[in-house]
Amino acid sequence: MNLQTAVGAHLVVGFAGTALTPDSIKLLSQIQPQSLILFSRNVESPTHLCELLQQVKGALGYRVVVMVDHEGGRIIRFGQGVTRFADAFTAGQAGSESVEQQGAIEAAELQRLGVHLNLAPCVDVLVPGADLVIGDRSYGADPNRVATLAVARIRGLQANGVGACAKHFPGLGAVPKDPHRHLPTIELEWPEIEQVHLVPFRASIKARVATVMSSHVCYPGLGEPVHRPATFSSELIHGVLRSRLGFSGLILTDDVEMGALRHLGTLGEAAVQAVAAGHDLVLVCSDLEQARQAAEQLRIAYEHGRLRLTDLEATQARLSKFKQKFLPDRP
Repeated sequence: MNLQTAVGAHLVVGFAGTALTPDSIKLLSQIQPQSLILFSRNVESPTHLCELLQQVKGALGYRVVVMVDHEGGRIIRFGQGVTRFADAFTAGQAGSESVEQQGAIEAAELQRLGVHLNLAPCVDVLVPGADLVIGDRSYGADPNRVATLAVARIRGLQANGVGACAKHFPGLGAVPKDPHRHLPTIELEWPEIEQVHLVPFRASIKARVATVMSSHVCYPGLGEPVHRPATFSSELIHGVLRSRLGFSGLILTDDVEMGALRHLGTLGEAAVQAVAAGHDLVLVCSDLEQARQAAEQLRIAYEHGRLRLTDLEATQARLSKFKQKFLPDRP
């Protein structure tokens, strides 16, 4: 195994601008990422997006998994070529049949734009008084209703060829601060997590959701150290999500460039700890140089035995399975 290229399976990268520069092409060739995340800053039009993805393919020599946050409401990255659905809380009022239809329409539109994975739905159960970072992105405060609507959205997306993502494990609905800026703590214990916040994740896993995203939040009531977020917790990611809940798909971090992790060490170290905890994919959404450093740290961690090669092989197998299902056979 060539570790220099193999560790690219772990990395989801994003970049600034609407075109690749010579520097970004050089960095992409060094990182060899298998996945790309898009934002509004990258896309001018559907035609331009097609050209950009061809440019990425030309720089790397292969196709990547393309993903985007396309939740509806305030989280829509494309200005053209998509239906602008309402936020989850509003859209969910129409019921599960309507939400499933939304997922089907999204899948058709995203496929035409070259997207393979929609980083939706939020399956967080809303807790009154929590920070508005989730707010209307949630289907509501009733865990069973959130589960029903989340499954409908997942079914609509995945039955029509686009992968879905249940986020943010083990539940972000009670978060007191925005993890984009701070490292928050959720002071809930296992009974409430089990009976409320894991309900939609269990339902999503039963519905064969393709991916699950974790949260940059500390959960000391679950036996975690006060300053260790779920991102770095083997007990939560490998122990609960992978083993106890039986999830066999791809596990993603949230963006490791977020403020929640900034004081916990370098981004490269964050990537290593996230993979050690059981994540398959690490999101580095803006800075290709940081992604290059993360790739280098991951390579070193594998060479020195800090990470296990069998885990890298398992990630490659799960990524290959995702590609077989959601990347159509076309140039």
